[in-house]
Amino acid sequence: MELDSIECVPSIDLTDEDEIHHHHHQFPSITKPHNNSNNNNNTSVSSVIHPGTTSVHELLECPVCTNSMYPPIHQCHNGHTLCSTCKTRVHNRCPTCRQELGDIRCLALEKVAESLELPCKYMSLGCPEIFPYYSKLKHEAICNLRPYNCPYAGSECSVVGDIPFLVAHLRDDHKVDMHSGCTFNHRYVKSNPREVENATWMLTVFHCFGQYFCLHFEAFQLGMAPVYMAFLRFMGDETEARNYSYSLEVGGNGRKLIWEGTPRSVRDSHKKVRDSHDGLIIQRNMALFFSGGDRKELKLRVTGRIWKEQQNPEGGACIPNLCS
Repeated sequence: MELDSIECVPSIDLTDEDEIHHHHHQFPSITKPHNNSNNNNNTSVSSVIHPGTTSVHELLECPVCTNSMYPPIHQCHNGHTLCSTCKTRVHNRCPTCRQELGDIRCLALEKVAESLELPCKYMSLGCPEIFPYYSKLKHEAICNLRPYNCPYAGSECSVVGDIPFLVAHLRDDHKVDMHSGCTFNHRYVKSNPREVENATWMLTVFHCFGQYFCLHFEAFQLGMAPVYMAFLRFMGDETEARNYSYSLEVGGNGRKLIWEGTPRSVRDSHKKVRDSHDGLIIQRNMALFFSGGDRKELKLRVTGRIWKEQQNPEGGACIPNLCS
C-alpha cells in the first residue's frame, strides 16, 4: 500500500476504553475456500437440460474467446462460426480455415439457441437457476452468487472471489489493517497536504456483527476544490448492506462535521461510490483548520461507529443495535 508520508495512528485517548479496537486484535480464522462441485446440483440440472444440449452448447462456444455466442453469430463460407466481437479481432478472416468471413449470419444456430435452457455459470457456487439461453447472460450479470471484485482501491487489482477469500486476500496480499469491533478512531497525518491530489491513502477492514466492512479515506479534486473523503463499504450484497448504518465524525478547534448513512455494497465500485459523494467530505481548508497549528500539516482524527438496524416487533420501526 502506498501511503506516502501518511500514517494511521491508533488512538488511545477515548474515554471508553472498551470501545477502542486496535488492529492487534485477532480476527476469526479465515481460510481460502475451495470450489467444490455439488453432485446434487449437477443431477438436478442435468434432468432439466434436454439430450443433446451439451453438444449444441459447444457449437455455441466461440472458437476465439470461448465465450457463448449471441446474435449476431457470424459464419464463413465453410460454415465455421464466431461471435461478433471476435469478428473484428480476426480482421474478417475465419480463424479455422482462414477464408474471408464477409457478412454471413448463422441464423439457424441463432434459432437453435432460442430453444436451449442452461444453468447459471455460477452453479458451482450454489446458484440453482436455469434460464433460456438468451436470458442467461442478463441473470449472470446480477446473480447474487457471482464473485466479488477485490475492493482494494490503491491499485487495479483483478482478483475476484467470495467474501472470506477476499478478506484473506486483503490481509495477506495487500497488507490491509484488520480491526475487530464496531467503533474506530484514526488519525490521518500528512506533512505537506497541498501536494496530494487524487490519492487513495488508507483502506481498513472492520469485522463486526459477523460481517466485514471497508473504510476508505482519500483525497481528490471535486471540481476545482481539493477535498478529503471518508466512506464505508459493506462486503456483501446491497440488500444486506441496508441492514447496517454508520457514522463518521471529524473535528477540531471546537468545530465538528458528522456524517451518517448506510454503507454501500462492494458490488458498487470504489470509484462509483466516491464520484457519487456518498460519504463524509471535508474541504481542504476546513481539514487544515481542524488540524490546528500553522495549517501546513494535515492531522485529521476520524472517529466512527457501525450499528445494525433491527426491526421493532411491536411498531415495525427500525431500532439501532449498537455494538458494545
